[in-house]
Amino acid sequence: MQIIIINGPNLNLLGKREPEVYGNQTFEDYFDTLKSKFPAIALTYYQSNVEGELISKIQEYGFTADGIILNAGAYTHTSIGIGDAVKAISTPVIEVHISNTFSRETFRHQSYISGNASGVVLGFGLKSYELAVRSFL
Repeated sequence: MQIIIINGPNLNLLGKREPEVYGNQTFEDYFDTLKSKFPAIALTYYQSNVEGELISKIQEYGFTADGIILNAGAYTHTSIGIGDAVKAISTPVIEVHISNTFSRETFRHQSYISGNASGVVLGFGLKSYELAVRSFL
């Protein structure tokens, strides 16, 4: 089974950025832990701050991978293009957020991805990614 995690803008700053919201662990460290929990799954990780690069990666894996876990960061609330990319592919996508977006600013309550995703996991910290992986099992 092949699953790719695609992270959007500012998620490269995990461990440094707003630790009260996102915690103190880097995603790279967490990803190593995640891979050790699921050794039978080929987990891949990609991060970009650039909207078009995220769309290209969704399209690249969108017909071949068994699953995509997508945390588009702030693009969740602004990018019709990413929402359209998710809609255009056949691979199931789980939208993930570390924080509970509904307990934050009102603009974070809108997602252009959710309506095209197979599911949404949010508010469980980095464990949201593990829950998303489990949803594919």
